[in-house]
Amino acid sequence: MAKSRQAAGNPKSRAPKSNGSSGTLKAVIADLVAGNRILYNEGVVDGFGHLSARDPRDPNRFLLSRARAPGLVVAADILEFGLDGEPIKAKAPPIYSERFIHSEIYRARPDVHSVVHTHSPTVVPFSVTHEPLRPIRAGFFYPEVPVFDTRDAAGWTDLLISTPALGRALAEKLGNNSVVLLRGHGNAVVAATVRDAVYRAIYTEANAKLLLQAKMLGGPIKYLAPEEAEIMNAARTRVRPGHGSDRIWELLVSEAMGASGKRKR
Repeated sequence: MAKSRQAAGNPKSRAPKSNGSSGTLKAVIADLVAGNRILYNEGVVDGFGHLSARDPRDPNRFLLSRARAPGLVVAADILEFGLDGEPIKAKAPPIYSERFIHSEIYRARPDVHSVVHTHSPTVVPFSVTHEPLRPIRAGFFYPEVPVFDTRDAAGWTDLLISTPALGRALAEKLGNNSVVLLRGHGNAVVAATVRDAVYRAIYTEANAKLLLQAKMLGGPIKYLAPEEAEIMNAARTRVRPGHGSDRIWELLVSEAMGASGKRKR
């Protein structure tokens, strides 16, 4: 365990490459471009926020756009980073200051292959109150949705996860969950694929809206049970062409990258 951790911590090491082909890499980059556009089109990100993927050729590296508004990201913007959060190429264009959200989560969670950071508007209020973000439809909220407060890790800050130390503290708070809230800031969402990470980011916002509406109607609220969430999550992993995430992804790509190009309001 210690040896593998040490290897993962050295992004410049010559670890054995995975079997990811150039075709696989192109597919991941295409999903990153589409995912950025989708998140913008769905109103989950605006000029800020970012989406990454673990490099299919090397688990000790990840792919992330240069510092650019998500709605404008193209394939040429995608850069390669090490798990130290630094770009592999020395002469890189401007990069996101909060890239350590991605690098430290990948370092801590080998099962994660995509990370989204958003300032999802209906989610943020749940990060600054004692009201937990609980699942109405989002089965991936289990075991819990913890809240990370930069003050607990570093005292007074600008709330940005702009250092490796803050990234490590965030990853620790995330634990084995799929979503972590950042106090007064936004959230980080993780998944095994880019498509699932995008889906989860969108439905984190959707669940927050539903929960807020339910609370306005009064209670008690019948939350999604852990047993129901387990059934739902298992159903999403079944390979059924035309169902689940495949169908949703096809629709979202069409809306975000189609001829209209109009953002939802």
